[in-house]
Amino acid sequence: METPPHVADRVILVRPTGFGHDAETAASNAFQRNVQDTDIQFKAESEFDELLGMLDRVGVGVTVLDPPVPDAPNAVFPNNWFSTHADGTVVLYPMATPSRRRERDRDLDETLERHGFKVRQLVDLTALELDDRYLEGTGSLVIDRPRNVAFAALSPRTTERALNHWCGALHGGQVPFLATMDGTLAGAPVYHTNVVMSLGERFALICLEALPYPVDREDVYLELERTGREIIEIGLDQMHRYLGNLLELKALGKDDRFLFLSDAAYLSLRPEQRQRLQQHGQLVPVPVPTIEAVGGGSVRCMLAENFLEPLSE
Repeated sequence: METPPHVADRVILVRPTGFGHDAETAASNAFQRNVQDTDIQFKAESEFDELLGMLDRVGVGVTVLDPPVPDAPNAVFPNNWFSTHADGTVVLYPMATPSRRRERDRDLDETLERHGFKVRQLVDLTALELDDRYLEGTGSLVIDRPRNVAFAALSPRTTERALNHWCGALHGGQVPFLATMDGTLAGAPVYHTNVVMSLGERFALICLEALPYPVDREDVYLELERTGREIIEIGLDQMHRYLGNLLELKALGKDDRFLFLSDAAYLSLRPEQRQRLQQHGQLVPVPVPTIEAVGGGSVRCMLAENFLEPLSE
């Protein structure tokens, strides 16, 4: 069987048509702020368009969807409710809050086929919500795709029982751990794994300071070493500026590599970290301050990787 690719050359985005503060999700996302600004919607749309423009300029394939419910405040973060896989699988995920469940397109397989992609099967895990088991897509799961191993920071949005179910359904392995906002056991859990760490094809970026248990730090570090990736550590202050929330992509039909991240994340890089990352791809900073502050997510959260095969091929 051919090894699945780790880096996508296509992404799926959802327009922020109803973007705004969501009190439901703010209860478990310490990054969110209730910003009082009458221009929030306009600013979010402008930031979204800026990201689209950058993706187009570097040659990454883009599919843009409209949210099924236009007023969903967090719809700009689609990677939390679905993932695509190179074998043609699309997975729908159980979401922790009712406001986010409205974002899901139950017929996503048909939607993606209409947009020109082959879907072999739809794996629907959303019934886990009935038992308070949650797993919010590639927010909860940072997947080493060639090895089919998921790193997962356990939190109210990433429960161990749901993680076990995903591993069973997709025949994957898991590396669970605890990560907190201040790196202590008393701290609030970091809401999503993809804020703590990012896996590129040949690098792993991670905030080990956020892991309060020494055994977790050791286990995660050893597992990353086992992958053969260069491990680049970041600090808690950098995690709070979304440096862990970056994504490696490549251009369609080429092997040109790009590391997409926010302006805030880029500006938090230390010179040595920047040099090391630049060995793996061109850094592409995108300004998304409104989406970061109000939505509590950054550039990687806005990008759902598309590993599906085009129908024309």
